[in-house]
Amino acid sequence: MAGKIPRAFIDDLLNRIDIVEVVDTRVPLKKKGKEFWACCPFHNEKSASFSVSQNKQFYHCFGCQQSGNSISFLMDYEHMEFVEAVESLAQMAGLEVPYEQGQAPARSDHGHEPMYNVLQLCSDYYLTQLKQNQVAIDYLKQRGISGEIARDYAIGFAPPGWSNLSGDRKTLSEAGMIIEKDDGQHYDRFRNRLMFPIRDRRGRTIAFGGRVIDSQDNPKYLNSPETPIFHKGSEIYGLFELKKAV
Repeated sequence: MAGKIPRAFIDDLLNRIDIVEVVDTRVPLKKKGKEFWACCPFHNEKSASFSVSQNKQFYHCFGCQQSGNSISFLMDYEHMEFVEAVESLAQMAGLEVPYEQGQAPARSDHGHEPMYNVLQLCSDYYLTQLKQNQVAIDYLKQRGISGEIARDYAIGFAPPGWSNLSGDRKTLSEAGMIIEKDDGQHYDRFRNRLMFPIRDRRGRTIAFGGRVIDSQDNPKYLNSPETPIFHKGSEIYGLFELKKAV
């Protein structure tokens, strides 16, 4: 199959990589006896039950039973696809990933990095604006949304005004954040709304949902249009946050 990574390469890669180094750069480990330990990154706990074996190149949590090798750790912890995890480890080992028939698999996010970046900048901007708007903060509190929940879901606020967003106009337009007019002018799609970023399984912001805080504004709910990285039927709001909490 074109694009398949040979099994022999994967086995060789796992032999070259030290799982302790892979995990420790993300979850600080402490050596006790022959094994390395930490509080499990996959569930909440106070006592360390997450064990990493340098000898077996394997991790196991005695609390939630999560286990695996370096590849599965990156897939679970960094929310990577299998190929992404292999490529990340290969880069760490200074190796180039071979693909059968010399063809790398198609990457769905190829060429879309500017769009991911501009959407993250928009999300950061909305977060800053929420902290400065007491009306929006009070609105969230009245509906039982605590500061902790707002933080975990990166809820923000798009202030009133037609041209608050800055950045590359073409990318903002392609990402659905501004609307182009026939006369060449443009304006922000989201205005005076609470902003709920929609994130993919890797935690990247790919779209937004906006809700009015003024009952006289319409429509009540406004979502990003479909874009090259956002397909409404393929995404579930809050899935990334749920995976982090599990």
